[in-house]
Amino acid sequence: MTAQPSLTEDDITRIAARIDRPVVLVGLMGAGKSTVGRKLATLLDRDFVDADEAIEDAAQRKVSEIFEEFGEAYFRDGERRVIARLIEENSGVIATGGGAFIDPETRALILDKAIAVWIDCDIDTLVERTSRRDHRPLLKTGDPKEILTKLLDERGEFYGQAQVRVVSENGPHAQTAKTIIEAIDQWL
Repeated sequence: MTAQPSLTEDDITRIAARIDRPVVLVGLMGAGKSTVGRKLATLLDRDFVDADEAIEDAAQRKVSEIFEEFGEAYFRDGERRVIARLIEENSGVIATGGGAFIDPETRALILDKAIAVWIDCDIDTLVERTSRRDHRPLLKTGDPKEILTKLLDERGEFYGQAQVRVVSENGPHAQTAKTIIEAIDQWL
């Protein structure tokens, strides 16, 4: 068990004032990017945007439908454009899809214009969290534990390029959000 952050509201306000660009959450599906991101945005008094939801709004179709109809390369190209727009428009918190940070152009954009935070998580927790809903195209092709383990092996080196890394454990989302704020403070 890691030490729990003991941030006060004044600490959070002070740190939030130092954050001068969007905070972009990266990591595997199920790590908590959207859920923790909402809590993080609330604590920092910033807007929250889920990139996948913004993509679905722009495309007027589900991410899974875009994958099925047009393929992953097409999806990643559109995803990069949406994330670029969100970064330009937003100085808040942006949750990305699990594969967004793997794309070299998207990763370079995020690293240059935002603070990338890798929310890392153990595989068993990811399997449990992703089993709650059936909307993840990459998990529909086999055993989720094997797929997530393979994805982490393939993507870990890319996620590791994020300026900040925190480990999400099963516990309150507010605790992970505070851990992120503390880690950003240390990085700044």
